[in-house]
Amino acid sequence: MAPNVKPDRVEHDSLGELRVPADALWGAQTQRAIENFPVSGQPLPKGFIHALARIKAAAAIANRELGHLDAARADAIVSAVDEILAGRHDQQFPIDVFQTGSGTSTNMNMNEVIAHLASLRLGEPVHPNDHVNMSQSS
Repeated sequence: MAPNVKPDRVEHDSLGELRVPADALWGAQTQRAIENFPVSGQPLPKGFIHALARIKAAAAIANRELGHLDAARADAIVSAVDEILAGRHDQQFPIDVFQTGSGTSTNMNMNEVIAHLASLRLGEPVHPNDHVNMSQSS
């Protein structure tokens, strides 16, 4: 590898494969948003990111209580959110404050980061859409 070149990994989504920084907790959809919508260079405020994380934890708990999400995945999602709320992953939310109207890029950034952290904790896959975004719409 050439000097000053950061290592990356290949991620896949419905549009194909994409290179993502190796140390990023986000996935392909977040990377596409970073590349496609570099409007202001200003990320969303930390308070907004933390509020969205709290919603993800609440959804995981509700889905566990309803029997839609297994307890191990729900607990891993809540633990991931706790890490986010502690500020340990603030740099993992680079999506520009000015983006598409519905905030899908921000929602997917959160889903991908939580899924990555939860998968590491659990030792098995936690899917950003099927598990983290369960019973939600974006």
